[in-house]
Amino acid sequence: MSLSIESTIKLASGHSIPQLGYGVYQARSKECEDGVKDAITAGYRHVDSAQGYHNEDIVGRAVIQSGLPRSEIFLTTKYMPSHTVHSTESVLDIVRKSLKKIDRTGDEKPYIDLMLIHAPFGGEQGRANNWDALVKAQKEGWIRDIGVSNFGVKHLQALPSPKPSINQIELHPFCQQKDIVKYCEENGIAIEAYSPLIRADKNRYENPVLKNLAKKHNKEIAQILIRWSLQKGYIPLPKSVTPSRIKSNADVYDFELTSEDMKALDGLDEGAKGACTWNPIDQP
Repeated sequence: MSLSIESTIKLASGHSIPQLGYGVYQARSKECEDGVKDAITAGYRHVDSAQGYHNEDIVGRAVIQSGLPRSEIFLTTKYMPSHTVHSTESVLDIVRKSLKKIDRTGDEKPYIDLMLIHAPFGGEQGRANNWDALVKAQKEGWIRDIGVSNFGVKHLQALPSPKPSINQIELHPFCQQKDIVKYCEENGIAIEAYSPLIRADKNRYENPVLKNLAKKHNKEIAQILIRWSLQKGYIPLPKSVTPSRIKSNADVYDFELTSEDMKALDGLDEGAKGACTWNPIDQP
Protein backbone atom coordinates (compact mmCIF):
# COMPACT_ATOMS: atom_id res chain seq x y z
CA MET A 1 0.00 0.00 0.00
CA SER A 2 1.62 3.20 -1.21
CA LEU A 3 0.99 5.98 1.30
CA SER A 4 2.82 9.22 2.00
CA ILE A 5 2.26 12.36 4.03
CA GLU A 6 0.97 13.88 0.77
CA SER A 7 -1.73 11.18 0.47
CA THR A 8 -5.26 12.47 0.08
CA ILE A 9 -8.78 11.05 0.13
CA LYS A 10 -11.18 12.09 -2.61
CA LEU A 11 -14.54 13.22 -1.25
CA ALA A 12 -17.91 12.74 -2.91
CA SER A 13 -17.86 16.45 -3.81
CA GLY A 14 -14.75 15.93 -5.92
CA HIS A 15 -12.51 17.82 -3.49
CA SER A 16 -9.57 16.08 -1.86
CA ILE A 17 -8.65 16.08 1.84
CA PRO A 18 -5.17 15.31 3.20
CA GLN A 19 -5.43 11.89 4.83
CA LEU A 20 -3.38 12.75 7.89
CA GLY A 21 -4.82 15.55 10.01
CA TYR A 22 -3.65 17.41 13.08
CA GLY A 23 -6.18 17.67 15.91
CA VAL A 24 -6.30 20.62 18.30
CA TYR A 25 -8.90 19.43 20.84
CA GLN A 26 -8.51 21.39 24.11
CA ALA A 27 -5.33 23.07 22.83
CA ARG A 28 -5.38 26.71 23.87
CA SER A 29 -3.40 29.88 23.34
CA LYS A 30 0.32 29.51 22.65
CA GLU A 31 0.43 25.71 22.81
CA CYS A 32 -2.22 25.57 20.07
CA GLU A 33 -0.50 28.18 17.95
CA ASP A 34 2.91 26.53 18.31
CA GLY A 35 1.40 23.09 17.76
CA VAL A 36 -0.19 24.07 14.46
CA LYS A 37 3.04 25.67 13.25
CA ASP A 38 5.06 22.61 14.33
CA ALA A 39 2.58 20.34 12.55
CA ILE A 40 2.84 22.33 9.34
CA THR A 41 6.63 22.21 9.58
CA ALA A 42 6.40 18.43 10.01
CA GLY A 43 4.38 18.13 6.81
CA TYR A 44 0.75 18.13 7.98
CA ARG A 45 -1.55 20.05 5.65
CA HIS A 46 -4.84 19.45 7.44
CA VAL A 47 -5.90 20.98 10.78
CA ASP A 48 -9.08 20.01 12.64
CA SER A 49 -10.65 22.59 14.97
CA ALA A 50 -14.15 23.26 16.33
CA GLN A 51 -16.25 26.02 17.86
CA GLY A 52 -16.27 23.97 21.05
CA TYR A 53 -12.46 23.93 21.19
CA HIS A 54 -12.37 27.74 21.44
CA ASN A 55 -9.28 27.96 19.25
CA GLU A 56 -10.48 28.65 15.70
CA ASP A 57 -8.90 32.10 15.74
CA ILE A 58 -5.62 30.70 17.08
CA VAL A 59 -5.53 28.11 14.30
CA GLY A 60 -6.21 30.82 11.73
CA ARG A 61 -3.41 32.97 13.09
CA ALA A 62 -0.95 30.06 13.11
CA VAL A 63 -1.72 29.30 9.47
CA ILE A 64 -0.85 32.89 8.54
CA GLN A 65 2.35 32.73 10.56
CA SER A 66 3.37 29.47 8.86
CA GLY A 67 4.02 31.44 5.69
CA LEU A 68 2.22 28.89 3.51
CA PRO A 69 -0.59 30.00 1.19
CA ARG A 70 -4.07 29.46 2.65
CA SER A 71 -4.85 27.18 -0.29
CA GLU A 72 -2.23 24.67 0.88
CA ILE A 73 -3.83 24.11 4.30
CA PHE A 74 -7.10 22.21 4.67
CA LEU A 75 -9.04 23.73 7.56
CA THR A 76 -11.90 21.96 9.32
CA THR A 77 -14.13 23.30 12.05
CA LYS A 78 -17.39 22.19 13.62
CA TYR A 79 -20.69 23.78 14.60
CA MET A 80 -21.70 22.73 18.11
CA PRO A 81 -25.48 22.24 18.19
CA SER A 82 -27.62 22.44 21.31
CA HIS A 83 -30.19 19.93 22.50
CA THR A 84 -33.00 22.27 21.45
CA VAL A 85 -34.21 23.05 17.94
CA HIS A 86 -32.89 26.23 16.32
CA SER A 87 -33.97 27.74 13.02
CA THR A 88 -31.81 27.31 9.95
CA GLU A 89 -31.06 31.04 9.85
CA SER A 90 -29.97 31.23 13.48
CA VAL A 91 -27.63 28.28 12.93
CA LEU A 92 -26.26 29.92 9.80
CA ASP A 93 -25.50 33.09 11.76
CA ILE A 94 -23.48 31.08 14.29
CA VAL A 95 -21.63 29.19 11.57
CA ARG A 96 -20.66 32.48 9.89
CA LYS A 97 -18.75 33.46 13.04
CA SER A 98 -16.35 30.57 12.42
CA LEU A 99 -15.48 31.91 8.98
CA LYS A 100 -14.22 35.19 10.43
CA LYS A 101 -12.12 33.37 12.99
CA ILE A 102 -10.49 30.50 11.15
CA ASP A 103 -9.70 32.17 7.81
CA ARG A 104 -7.80 35.27 8.88
CA THR A 105 -5.94 35.84 5.63
CA GLY A 106 -7.90 38.96 4.77
CA ASP A 107 -8.64 37.57 1.32
CA GLU A 108 -11.62 38.93 -0.53
CA LYS A 109 -13.26 35.50 -0.47
CA PRO A 110 -12.40 33.68 2.78
CA TYR A 111 -13.57 30.09 3.07
CA ILE A 112 -13.72 27.01 5.27
CA ASP A 113 -12.63 23.76 3.65
CA LEU A 114 -14.88 21.56 5.78
CA MET A 115 -17.61 22.34 8.31
CA LEU A 116 -19.10 19.55 10.40
CA ILE A 117 -22.07 19.32 12.73
CA HIS A 118 -20.25 18.30 15.90
CA ALA A 119 -22.89 15.99 17.37
CA PRO A 120 -26.37 14.63 16.57
CA PHE A 121 -28.09 16.86 19.13
CA GLY A 122 -31.48 18.55 18.70
CA GLY A 123 -33.57 15.60 17.60
CA GLU A 124 -34.53 14.89 14.00
CA GLN A 125 -35.88 18.41 13.31
CA GLY A 126 -32.88 20.07 14.93
CA ARG A 127 -30.49 17.95 12.90
CA ALA A 128 -32.43 18.75 9.71
CA ASN A 129 -32.25 22.51 10.41
CA ASN A 130 -28.54 22.31 11.26
CA TRP A 131 -27.88 20.42 8.04
CA ASP A 132 -29.94 22.86 5.98
CA ALA A 133 -27.80 25.72 7.34
CA LEU A 134 -24.60 23.99 6.20
CA VAL A 135 -26.11 23.22 2.80
CA LYS A 136 -27.00 26.90 2.36
CA ALA A 137 -23.48 27.98 3.36
CA GLN A 138 -22.02 25.55 0.85
CA LYS A 139 -24.27 26.91 -1.89
CA GLU A 140 -23.17 30.44 -0.98
CA GLY A 141 -19.61 29.28 -1.60
CA TRP A 142 -17.83 30.02 1.67
CA ILE A 143 -17.86 26.43 2.88
CA ARG A 144 -16.48 23.92 0.41
CA ASP A 145 -17.46 20.62 2.01
CA ILE A 146 -19.97 19.76 4.70
CA GLY A 147 -20.25 16.78 6.97
CA VAL A 148 -21.13 15.48 10.40
CA SER A 149 -19.46 14.10 13.51
CA ASN A 150 -20.61 11.43 15.95
CA PHE A 151 -23.59 10.53 13.77
CA GLY A 152 -24.91 6.98 14.05
CA VAL A 153 -26.51 5.11 11.16
CA LYS A 154 -30.05 6.23 12.03
CA HIS A 155 -28.92 9.88 12.10
CA LEU A 156 -27.24 9.54 8.71
CA GLN A 157 -30.26 7.81 7.18
CA ALA A 158 -32.61 10.57 8.32
CA LEU A 159 -30.53 13.49 7.02
CA PRO A 160 -31.98 15.38 4.05
CA SER A 161 -29.88 15.36 0.89
CA PRO A 162 -27.14 15.87 -0.02
CA LYS A 163 -25.24 13.18 1.82
CA PRO A 164 -22.42 14.41 4.05
CA SER A 165 -18.91 14.26 2.62
CA ILE A 166 -17.53 13.04 5.96
CA ASN A 167 -18.56 11.49 9.25
CA GLN A 168 -15.97 12.08 11.99
CA ILE A 169 -16.23 9.47 14.75
CA GLU A 170 -14.11 7.95 17.48
CA LEU A 171 -12.11 5.20 15.81
CA HIS A 172 -9.24 3.00 16.95
CA PRO A 173 -8.73 -0.76 17.31
CA PHE A 174 -10.66 -0.93 20.60
CA CYS A 175 -13.67 1.04 19.28
CA GLN A 176 -14.21 0.27 15.59
CA GLN A 177 -17.86 1.37 15.18
CA LYS A 178 -18.31 -1.26 12.48
CA ASP A 179 -21.97 -0.56 11.67
CA ILE A 180 -21.29 3.15 11.13
CA VAL A 181 -18.15 2.46 9.10
CA LYS A 182 -20.02 -0.04 6.91
CA TYR A 183 -22.84 2.40 6.22
CA CYS A 184 -20.43 5.22 5.39
CA GLU A 185 -18.34 3.08 3.08
CA GLU A 186 -21.44 1.84 1.26
CA ASN A 187 -22.73 5.40 0.81
CA GLY A 188 -19.58 7.25 -0.25
CA ILE A 189 -19.08 9.05 3.06
CA ALA A 190 -15.43 9.43 4.03
CA ILE A 191 -14.53 8.51 7.60
CA GLU A 192 -12.43 10.64 9.93
CA ALA A 193 -10.99 9.03 13.06
CA TYR A 194 -10.76 11.15 16.18
CA SER A 195 -8.90 9.88 19.25
CA PRO A 196 -6.93 7.48 17.02
CA LEU A 197 -4.29 7.27 19.77
CA ILE A 198 -6.85 6.23 22.43
CA ARG A 199 -5.76 9.34 24.33
CA ALA A 200 -2.48 7.54 25.04
CA ASP A 201 -4.26 5.36 27.60
CA LYS A 202 -1.53 3.64 29.61
CA ASN A 203 -3.57 0.51 30.22
CA ARG A 204 -4.41 0.15 26.54
CA TYR A 205 -0.79 0.71 25.58
CA GLU A 206 0.14 -2.32 27.70
CA ASN A 207 -1.90 -4.53 25.38
CA PRO A 208 0.41 -7.31 24.12
CA VAL A 209 -0.78 -6.99 20.52
CA LEU A 210 0.21 -3.31 20.42
CA LYS A 211 3.48 -3.90 22.24
CA ASN A 212 4.46 -6.79 19.99
CA LEU A 213 3.68 -4.88 16.79
CA ALA A 214 5.61 -1.85 18.01
CA LYS A 215 8.60 -4.10 18.69
CA LYS A 216 8.23 -5.95 15.38
CA HIS A 217 8.26 -2.74 13.32
CA ASN A 218 10.58 -0.77 15.62
CA LYS A 219 7.91 1.89 15.98
CA GLU A 220 6.02 3.56 18.79
CA ILE A 221 2.55 2.30 19.68
CA ALA A 222 1.08 5.64 18.56
CA GLN A 223 2.64 5.12 15.13
CA ILE A 224 1.16 1.61 14.90
CA LEU A 225 -2.29 3.01 15.70
CA ILE A 226 -2.02 5.79 13.12
CA ARG A 227 -0.78 3.38 10.47
CA TRP A 228 -3.72 1.03 11.17
CA SER A 229 -6.10 3.93 10.60
CA LEU A 230 -4.39 5.01 7.40
CA GLN A 231 -4.41 1.48 5.97
CA LYS A 232 -8.10 1.20 6.79
CA GLY A 233 -8.67 4.21 4.53
CA TYR A 234 -9.66 6.47 7.43
CA ILE A 235 -8.51 10.04 8.01
CA PRO A 236 -6.84 10.00 11.44
CA LEU A 237 -6.57 13.16 13.53
CA PRO A 238 -3.80 12.59 16.10
CA LYS A 239 -3.41 15.34 18.67
CA SER A 240 -0.29 16.41 20.56
CA VAL A 241 1.28 19.69 21.58
CA THR A 242 4.73 18.15 22.06
CA PRO A 243 6.94 18.94 19.05
CA SER A 244 8.68 15.55 19.06
CA ARG A 245 5.32 13.73 19.21
CA ILE A 246 3.83 15.86 16.46
CA LYS A 247 6.77 14.89 14.28
CA SER A 248 6.77 11.19 15.19
CA ASN A 249 3.02 10.92 14.59
CA ALA A 250 3.72 11.85 10.97
CA ASP A 251 6.63 9.41 10.69
CA VAL A 252 4.42 6.50 9.66
CA TYR A 253 5.23 6.07 5.99
CA ASP A 254 8.39 3.96 6.08
CA PHE A 255 6.68 0.74 7.15
CA GLU A 256 3.51 -1.22 6.41
CA LEU A 257 1.35 -3.40 8.61
CA THR A 258 0.88 -6.87 7.12
CA SER A 259 -2.54 -8.45 6.68
CA GLU A 260 -1.78 -10.53 9.80
CA ASP A 261 -0.90 -7.38 11.73
CA MET A 262 -4.16 -5.73 10.65
CA LYS A 263 -6.14 -8.83 11.59
CA ALA A 264 -4.58 -8.85 15.06
CA LEU A 265 -5.48 -5.19 15.57
CA ASP A 266 -8.98 -5.75 14.21
CA GLY A 267 -9.40 -8.45 16.84
CA LEU A 268 -9.07 -5.90 19.66
CA ASP A 269 -12.52 -4.39 19.07
CA GLU A 270 -14.64 -4.05 22.21
CA GLY A 271 -17.58 -2.31 20.62
CA ALA A 272 -19.14 0.61 22.48
CA LYS A 273 -17.35 -0.17 25.72
CA GLY A 274 -14.02 0.36 23.97
CA ALA A 275 -14.74 4.09 23.56
CA CYS A 276 -12.43 6.51 25.39
CA THR A 277 -14.47 9.69 24.76
CA TRP A 278 -18.07 10.92 24.88
CA ASN A 279 -19.04 9.07 21.63
CA PRO A 280 -22.66 10.37 21.49
CA ILE A 281 -23.72 8.19 18.55
CA ASP A 282 -26.88 6.92 20.28
CA GLN A 283 -28.61 10.27 20.72
CA PRO A 284 -32.40 10.07 20.10
